[in-house]
Amino acid sequence: MTKVENKADWYDRIAWGVVVPVFLLAVISLYGIWVATVNDPKMGSPKKAVLIQAVWYLVSIGLVIFVMQFDAEQLFKIAPIAYGIGIILLIAVLFLYNKQVFQDTGAKSWFKLGPLTFQPSEVMKPAFILMLARVVERHNEQYAHTFKTDCVLIGKIFAWLIPVAVLLKLQNDFGTMLVFFAIVGGVILVSGISWKIIIPVYGLVFIIGAAAILLVTTPGGQAFLGSAFNFRAYQFQRINSWLNPSQDTSSGAYQLWQSMKAIGSGQIWGHGFGKVSVYVPVRTSDMVFSVIGESLGFVGCCALILIYFYLIFQMVKITFETRNAFYSYISTGIIMMILFHVFENIGMGIDLLPLTGIPLPFVSQGGSALLGNMIGIGLILSMKWHHKDYIFSTAGDF
Repeated sequence: MTKVENKADWYDRIAWGVVVPVFLLAVISLYGIWVATVNDPKMGSPKKAVLIQAVWYLVSIGLVIFVMQFDAEQLFKIAPIAYGIGIILLIAVLFLYNKQVFQDTGAKSWFKLGPLTFQPSEVMKPAFILMLARVVERHNEQYAHTFKTDCVLIGKIFAWLIPVAVLLKLQNDFGTMLVFFAIVGGVILVSGISWKIIIPVYGLVFIIGAAAILLVTTPGGQAFLGSAFNFRAYQFQRINSWLNPSQDTSSGAYQLWQSMKAIGSGQIWGHGFGKVSVYVPVRTSDMVFSVIGESLGFVGCCALILIYFYLIFQMVKITFETRNAFYSYISTGIIMMILFHVFENIGMGIDLLPLTGIPLPFVSQGGSALLGNMIGIGLILSMKWHHKDYIFSTAGDF
């Protein structure tokens, strides 16, 4: 882990293949927020909404520049500190949560800071990824891969995951918990653990997942989860709405039904730039994909998805090019975080997946999620900023 000695070639050391798609997503974000608010008088001033999001982007850009200054050795050292601060925030929000958000959603996951709200679990994601990468890196430096040591490594990974999962359960934030499990799943794949262990572990996860689906989709199972694990009625309502969106379009399934109606009405080319007519609740954040689908149509949706694919491709490319194992664990965690967000958010907007309240990365309105994602981008940019030892040529990112 050595620092880069030559600081003159800063332009070549920036991963433009990551920066450009994030910039395009920022433009789409401001467009989506403007369209959603300008066509709904109840949402207040469109200029104010766009300005606030633009300010969040400026703040997050500063955070990206700050984060990318840390090299692998420094990130390795601060990982426990970041994780510890994240745990403290997750505990604090259980006592200092936003009462209004709790009444509306049943989740104790938001602080209220004057006129702003802040969700600490969003910034906990990159902190957890750093800690996970540190755990895997240190273990692999100390032990050769055997059945016993691989099992120990899995135990260590879950030992750091369990406190986060418990705190998120206490916050009633099941959707965010799924993101952390996705991160763990990705890091385990690249940790060097034998496939003889990974396959049974993933098989067990599949069985548990199938059992969970059976529980949440049956009346008896829902009753059991409610009494044994304190699952809330609104969580089951989201599942029921996902399974039968046309059964009750006036209450539980209203948001999902309206989202599908909006996306479907856009057809191939959409209603036109800035034009939407179907009302969708929470359209600037959780359901921002419906804005793109209605105003820009199938073509606009495909363009947005292609930008995400290109961003993920560039991040994977950087991961393969680095010779630093610690960095590769970090980037894998960031990739899984963003990929899961994209898959879940778009999936829930078109009824492929149940509603979870997970935002669309870099596009949904809100500062907490944006800060968390941009910290992740800063970590990815740090890989190229501080490392010149690449397996392949880096003459161009495009």
